[in-house]
Amino acid sequence: MIKKLNKKIYLDYAATTPADPRVVKAMLPYFSEKFGNTMSLHSFGQEAKEVLEQSRGMVADLIGAKFNEIIFTSSATESNNLVLKGVALANRGGHIIISSIEHACIMESAKWLEKQGFEITRLPVDKYGLINPEHVKKEIKKDTILVSIMHANNEIGTIQPIEEIGKICHAKKTLFHTDAAQSFGKIPIDVNKMNIDLLTASSHKMYGPKGVACLFIRQGIKIEPILHGGGHESGLRPSTINLPAIVGFAKACEICKKQGKKESTRLIKLRDKLIKKVLKKIEGSCINGHFKKRLPNNANFSFASVEGESIMLQLDLLGVAASTGSACSSAKLEPSHVLVAIGLKPEQAHGSLRLSLGRWTTEKEINYVLKILPEVIEKLRKISPFKK
Repeated sequence: MIKKLNKKIYLDYAATTPADPRVVKAMLPYFSEKFGNTMSLHSFGQEAKEVLEQSRGMVADLIGAKFNEIIFTSSATESNNLVLKGVALANRGGHIIISSIEHACIMESAKWLEKQGFEITRLPVDKYGLINPEHVKKEIKKDTILVSIMHANNEIGTIQPIEEIGKICHAKKTLFHTDAAQSFGKIPIDVNKMNIDLLTASSHKMYGPKGVACLFIRQGIKIEPILHGGGHESGLRPSTINLPAIVGFAKACEICKKQGKKESTRLIKLRDKLIKKVLKKIEGSCINGHFKKRLPNNANFSFASVEGESIMLQLDLLGVAASTGSACSSAKLEPSHVLVAIGLKPEQAHGSLRLSLGRWTTEKEINYVLKILPEVIEKLRKISPFKK
């Protein structure tokens, strides 16, 4: 019998993170004390506007951007839609390149643009989930208006050679966007050194509140807004800004800048221990993604002859929150497009498990997972319809 811990263990930090208590504390005054509308000319509004611009500078500082190159949105999904559709509409035609493992909001935006007459190229990845920069170079044409390649994959954690891809895009005079929702605050980003023109980041993936994200737009780049209304956010994103959430996002960035390197080192140690021992203890297990070029907190496994959703549910019963590559919210239960893109067969993709670590993950928790996971896999294999 597996002895369950008294507390629940959260290993799904890639899905969302709890807000850091320091973030919550920073936000509180802006709900009822300093609540002004930034577009108002009176003192309440002007005080709010000053805080907004300070927050903008704090977010920009984390990636080496200018404060006026950051606009705030409600989510990474909104930012990514604004980039693809905004650049496309500003150019009124052309060719866009994305990877085959982008987040659904990029994939679906690209599908929508295809219906509007834009040409979309989806670049393949290798078995580790890596884009070959030479493929990008080969596919850029005279009418290519945008290349959008995610910085790090949300499922398998693979980190792309963004600096090299950006250099190629700049040499070809093509705009380069990266979705950094998973990497922002976890690994260093310098938009100038990495040749990035546009970048998406999300607050709730790095211990800030939900409901706020940002888009870095290099000065001089033209984007057509996809929402229309007032003149907020340089006319690119109308609607009254969510000041408490923006303040929280900025505080989360400040914390990441101060302790990010130390936190990353700690998580890499725990991640590597988890990966090494799972592969050693569980026969028929493999790691998905690159061994070294991966996010500090990401471990994605496939287990032969067992279904990922069953693993996830069994772990949940034992107090561990994780996620799987099988689309359990889909009526069709289709395998993850990311895992299929790296060459996994559908049954292998359905046998995946993502364990993503975070700020409050302890070695004791990792040891508990290493104890129960082999037993869970063994139990499920005995009743699996996939076993040979």
